[in-house]
Amino acid sequence: MNFYTVAFTGMPSLLLEAKASIKEFQRDVYPKAFKRYYENHLVILEALENGYNSAVDKETYINNMATELVDSATKKIDAESKRGQKETLLLDFNLSLAIYVYPAILEFNGAVTPAFKESLIQKWKECFPKTSVQAADFETINKGFKRKFCYITTAVCETFGKEDSCYELTLLREYRDDYLEKQPQGAEIINEYYDLAPSIVKHINQREESEQIYAGIWQEYLEPCIQMIEQGEKKACKGLYVKMVRDLQKQYFLS
Repeated sequence: MNFYTVAFTGMPSLLLEAKASIKEFQRDVYPKAFKRYYENHLVILEALENGYNSAVDKETYINNMATELVDSATKKIDAESKRGQKETLLLDFNLSLAIYVYPAILEFNGAVTPAFKESLIQKWKECFPKTSVQAADFETINKGFKRKFCYITTAVCETFGKEDSCYELTLLREYRDDYLEKQPQGAEIINEYYDLAPSIVKHINQREESEQIYAGIWQEYLEPCIQMIEQGEKKACKGLYVKMVRDLQKQYFLS
């Protein structure tokens, strides 16, 4: 088979096999899972690169590849009979793109990388306009387990239309890094949170009443935590923070 055929027929597996590895998106497992995914699909990325370098009409070549990958998702989603199942599958594909597909494309870092990344972002947005999946490399995502991603808090704030740099998120991140992490068992609490939180958010997002759930999390846990921090009651906030993780784990982690 020529480079075009290898790359084109391999596009669906880039996405579908990434979806099969979502369960390995955990702090201690993800690095090995990503490495395995990348090595398993390197032949496709190399074929994509070689085909791009030899293509006369590079734009059409790239668009064909991106369209084939997106079509593999739409076919799977269309095959589901229930709306809830369709929405769940789309959530899984969005996560697959974010944590495996885009990082692998960026890790390859070939001549084809910028054009293919942008075309895939555009095609995905055209097909699924309500989604917003951005491309980040492996290092950024892996570091995010510890530093960047406040999964549950971010999900709640997004429901209220708050930006990532909003006062509430900034305050809670500063509390996490400047106080909680330095307390006895603080690092263990934070690490456990980042292992559990992505799955908790995923399960909440699958529910029709997700907005009401996030509103309840805000009222019961996050808003009181913010008030405690503002009033200098940092130890009390730690207790409520731990209770939030425990309660949400019981309700949503394996629901």
